[in-house]
Amino acid sequence: MQHKTHSEHSHCCGHDHHDNHNHNHDYHHDDNHNHDHGGEFIFKNEIYSLIVIGILYIFGLIFEQKLHSTPYAIGEYLVFIPAYLLSGWTVLKTAGRNIIKGRIFDETFLMTIATLGALVIHKLPEAVGVMLFYKIGELFQDVAVSRSRNSIKALLEVRPDYANIETAGNIQKVSPDAVKIGDIVVIKPGEKIPLDGEIITGNSQVDTSALTGESVPQTVRVGDTVLAGSINQVGLLKIQVTKLFNESSIAKILDLVQNARSKKAETEKFITKFARYYTPIVVFISLAVAILPPLLIPGATSAEWVYRALILLVISCPCGLVISIPLGYFGGIGGAAKRGILIKGSMFLDTLTTVKTVVFDKTGTLTKGVFKVVEIVPHNSYSEQEILELAAKVEAHSNHPIAQSIRAAYGEDFDISEVSNYEEIAGHGIKANVGNKLVLAGSDRLLHQEHIIHPTCDLEGTVVHLAIDNIYAGYIIIADELKADAKAAIQALKKIGVKKTVMLTGDNQSITARIAQQIGIDTYIAELLPEEKVSAIEKLISTNPKHDKVAFIGDGINDAPVIARADVGMAMGGLGSDAAIETADIVIMTDAPSKVATAIQIARKTRQIVWQNISFALAIKIAFIGLGILGIATMWEAVFADVGVALLAIFNATRIMK
Repeated sequence: MQHKTHSEHSHCCGHDHHDNHNHNHDYHHDDNHNHDHGGEFIFKNEIYSLIVIGILYIFGLIFEQKLHSTPYAIGEYLVFIPAYLLSGWTVLKTAGRNIIKGRIFDETFLMTIATLGALVIHKLPEAVGVMLFYKIGELFQDVAVSRSRNSIKALLEVRPDYANIETAGNIQKVSPDAVKIGDIVVIKPGEKIPLDGEIITGNSQVDTSALTGESVPQTVRVGDTVLAGSINQVGLLKIQVTKLFNESSIAKILDLVQNARSKKAETEKFITKFARYYTPIVVFISLAVAILPPLLIPGATSAEWVYRALILLVISCPCGLVISIPLGYFGGIGGAAKRGILIKGSMFLDTLTTVKTVVFDKTGTLTKGVFKVVEIVPHNSYSEQEILELAAKVEAHSNHPIAQSIRAAYGEDFDISEVSNYEEIAGHGIKANVGNKLVLAGSDRLLHQEHIIHPTCDLEGTVVHLAIDNIYAGYIIIADELKADAKAAIQALKKIGVKKTVMLTGDNQSITARIAQQIGIDTYIAELLPEEKVSAIEKLISTNPKHDKVAFIGDGINDAPVIARADVGMAMGGLGSDAAIETADIVIMTDAPSKVATAIQIARKTRQIVWQNISFALAIKIAFIGLGILGIATMWEAVFADVGVALLAIFNATRIMK
């Protein structure tokens, strides 16, 4: 990405020439991995263990029916206890570990004392039933998490498996992690590019769709930078590695996804806090239900009230809540990843729901950041072709995007030795001899400085004026193209209730005004230096109502401070700079501004589903707790209240993926 500064295009017409930079930033990632279910679970093993528990359970029920003869009573224990341990081992282990750590009151503790109590009062089928249904609920949760992980992983299939290093004429296949900066890597047609690097031999077309979602292949040649994860389509390429694998764009994206769960939403924190108070209250109510009625109510038996107390414990289990909320957010993050939007944590999903002001950077965000010659206006009997040829030659030594666009428009090779006495005049343009002609190319200020008579001063857009042997020869107009969906992006935001859209840019006033009008943006601020963009964002945040959040979308290295300062920072991840992608809370892999509205809609849907789950689970819990105390609900109803709520919450949460 070009480094956009205040002098991105000089105030009147011309351009300053800056060099392209390679942005190579250290990546600081958060090591706080907080996956709800670490690693991949083996679905087949889980199913086999459920089948074994199911068979044992059926045998146990048969023995229970024949309980009257004593030998069978022992058989019942011999069958139910292994089934109980098989189905409830993880719960018992977790509860034990938490008690040792001093975290007594959680859902595993509730389930452990409820089921052990059921075993003591000889309710074996119920005890196993609670654990078995909990295990089935966990299995469904694992499947749902795995599905949402897979949708994220589909994005990450781009991780290269190997690199062909060239050493002393031999080619050796190694892991991308083993490659060092400066190594030469050979990429054959059809192979993935394993690391970020610069092409030293070969021309080709590369498919970057896995990284950017952009289906049109990019043409690359010697000197161009290519990114790890892109696919080389036609020619043989040799690249010199410029970044280690763990610093490449693709490794960072992998890392962002792995850590996405560590930033928790307020709703998730609320539930953790809620469970901390809720569980001890439930345990003490259950104790009261077990102890007080037999002492106070004539004819009340301890066995009956202990059973009611145990039912109360099973019903009260907050599993449905604890499972479905992180799962809801996981579904939201997975659903967004499917659409090429990487969200770095559930807290950013929550913040997105309240975004009412969306601020865009211009170049590279709303526009393609690719300059093209759109018009050539000759003067004093010069032809368009003559002007373009001389401009291309005089710009031969410049790396500035405007110079590149002029050379691209000329499109022919020429002998660089034709250009002599090359002089770059900072902020104004270039002076050089092309053959035996003295050529000036640059801004209107350059013409004034060199006292060249010219008819037009105030032209709209980025203009390069030319003078040949001190006579005005005409001008070339260069424009940055709008992205295809820029206008649709602004319309979509207004449709979903965003109150204000703003554009911030270092570009000049007239170009900015024209673009703002073209795409229907509400307000714009032009000619900003990078640090002025930060104060513009701060001003917007301070004048906003307290609960309305401000999102900023940018792509360049100079956008990183603004991305960091906004309530929600978004970066264009396809071609954006490392610093911007690293700083952003959300990365749009497709570089499409229209995805901003999509991200907000996904966030709103996620939150809606999460709150549906919370209210539904609590309502059912409270109803069944009442029934349990009154003695109407049995242990089976308790199992349904617990596992049923968890399953319904899980199914509801998986809707976000759609």
